[in-house]
Amino acid sequence: MWMRGGTSKGGYFLAEDLPAGKAERDSFLLRAMGSPDPRQIDGMGGADPLTSKVAVVSRSERDGVDVDYLFLQVFVDQPIVTDAQNCGNILAGVGPFAIERGLVEPADGETRVGIYMVNTGQVAVATVRTPGGRVDYEGEARIDGVPGTAAPVPLEFRDTAGSTCGALLPTGRPADEIEGVACTLIDNGMPCVVFRAEDVGATGYEDRETLDSDDRLKARIEAIRLAAGPMMNLGDVAGKSVPKMMLVAPPRAGGAVTVRSFIPHRAHASIGVLGAVSVATACLISGSPAAAVARVPDGRRKILSVEHPTGETTCVLETDESGQVKSAAMLRTARKLMDGRVFG
Repeated sequence: MWMRGGTSKGGYFLAEDLPAGKAERDSFLLRAMGSPDPRQIDGMGGADPLTSKVAVVSRSERDGVDVDYLFLQVFVDQPIVTDAQNCGNILAGVGPFAIERGLVEPADGETRVGIYMVNTGQVAVATVRTPGGRVDYEGEARIDGVPGTAAPVPLEFRDTAGSTCGALLPTGRPADEIEGVACTLIDNGMPCVVFRAEDVGATGYEDRETLDSDDRLKARIEAIRLAAGPMMNLGDVAGKSVPKMMLVAPPRAGGAVTVRSFIPHRAHASIGVLGAVSVATACLISGSPAAAVARVPDGRRKILSVEHPTGETTCVLETDESGQVKSAAMLRTARKLMDGRVFG
């Protein structure tokens, strides 16, 4: 099934329908997407990392969880399929897909689907509209980066801190100097390097095309990323899709912070779900570059609007008495695009 999940798009497969061996599975997915090729002309991919994604879903045997979800990023112009990261946007389609494929029994009205994220070992809960026991994709929810409206798919994340790097702050510090730039190395569901846009010669308000055409800026950001990888317990990240690189600046549209993200070598048209959660969390860490530019509301329950090139993404963070983030929630939408057979 091909679906849009949040601001991404890709193929959703039952695990049992894919080759069991990793090499055979990855070979099939590369052919199905048309990689490696800048246009992905011989496959289903959309010549963009955001449209070259895969969800592998199976019934879960874990207590309190309905399905297991493995996310795979299929590189566009390289023969690489990686499970080194999670994807919160593609996650938005997992609940509807699981119901459509009979892995989860729908309720009349709405159905909560517990999803184990295999990449990071964490759990998310998606709430899917199911009037009459059928998935309803039509609705009034709007998210920036997607035209029109659709049914809301609220996502609640649990225990995401340090899911890939082993700790929320892998170095234990709010900021580390890398290549002369103050950076927060953080993982609240997505490994990210967060730094002020002005510290690498940007404003933080550029559009995607301007960022993608600035080779000097991209080279400087990549040098920081390569140095940050081992510091984040990720090892050599030259061929990996993490960490994501987050350039922050003061908000301009009434939000909490402005972000321009690289994922990692191309600028994101908006921002990834878990990337937004990690940046929003960085805004709450005293002494971090994000905290220096952010406008953070008071209270234990904080609604932070993360501004990006095509609008904003709202994060809802619950904190404890000490100000530590306990949980995060996001509003996404999803839509079924095609249900059929893809040839590899």
